Amino acid sequence: MNICVFGASSDIIDDKYIDAAYKLGSEMARRNIGLVFGGGNCGVMGASARGEFDNGGYILGVAPHFMKIHNLLFDNCTKFKHTETMSERKTYMEDHADAFIIAPGGVGTFEEFFEVYTLKQLGRHNKAIAIFNVCGYYDKMIDMLEHSVDENFIKRDSLELIEVFDKVEPMLDYIENYKGVDTDVMKVRYAFLQDGEKME
Repeated sequence: MNICVFGASSDIIDDKYIDAAYKLGSEMARRNIGLVFGGGNCGVMGASARGEFDNGGYILGVAPHFMKIHNLLFDNCTKFKHTETMSERKTYMEDHADAFIIAPGGVGTFEEFFEVYTLKQLGRHNKAIAIFNVCGYYDKMIDMLEHSVDENFIKRDSLELIEVFDKVEPMLDYIENYKGVDTDVMKVRYAFLQDGEKME
């Protein structure tokens, strides 16, 4: 099994996030779970990769060619895939992962989370999505999702497509035992255009 970990590349974040990411990578390696990640050597990305590497695990790094000039890539990946674009990078990571963990991160991590979340809601995959809510980092985002449900922008069933954890071990237990969610979140009436005619 390979898990894609999305997370920050920043090297100025608090050590509590770095330590949690290192523990995550270490425990993944001990369970023979490979890491798929954005290839960076700093922040949450770098810490998870170091944890995996230090414990003999498999690491697939993925990053666009232009990032090579900044010397910010993790050197000890088992395999490294260079892509042309950020979009291609995301697609490659998604295709080569069996599950997703959303570790603490910034705008890029938010975008990655909402892409895999949206694709799952649309039935394009049925892989586990776990939010690693280190020290309550994602509390306000979770509150926002609940608010969106209350305001009828998101269906309540959609929240069943993700799970939130603050500890590594139960999060990996959940992923390893994940069987998929049999829920239909698309029970909404849409209008489609087909052959020039509007269909209900």
